[in-house]
Amino acid sequence: MIVKIFDILRISIVCLAFFFGYRIGSSGDYDPIAQLHFMIPLIIVAIAGISGMEGLLFARKSAEAKGFETGSNYQRQSAIALLSYAVISVIVYFTQWGIKAELTIFFTFIFFIFFSGINHAMDAFKRKNFKWQNINRPFITLALIAGMMYPVLMALKSLQ
Repeated sequence: MIVKIFDILRISIVCLAFFFGYRIGSSGDYDPIAQLHFMIPLIIVAIAGISGMEGLLFARKSAEAKGFETGSNYQRQSAIALLSYAVISVIVYFTQWGIKAELTIFFTFIFFIFFSGINHAMDAFKRKNFKWQNINRPFITLALIAGMMYPVLMALKSLQ
């Protein structure tokens, strides 16, 4: 049950980040920097932070929900890596290091999530692991990338 709550919480917070982020960016002249400044830490904390805490505090239930083996040291290591993205995104946000630092942590996070999505997709095909928590990762990752592409490209364009 707790793993399902974490899943709903992650998706809900990301949806709110998109809703309010696009509102922030579109109020007046389009401002992708303001939009991303709001969205990046919220998205990373929602996905990486919650996933990291889930992996550390509810490791067995989390692994079972995804159809993965339990008790793996790799799982703990992945949870710590995910938490590191969340912590660094919060530090970058509160220290106001700027859009370049925000994009750096975002690209690092997206790199991990993208290849994690490929890993989950391969697991679905190889082991016929069609559990919701396993098969949703590739699709949710692609939706996240698609939704972030325009503001990221506009922010990069404004930096030139």
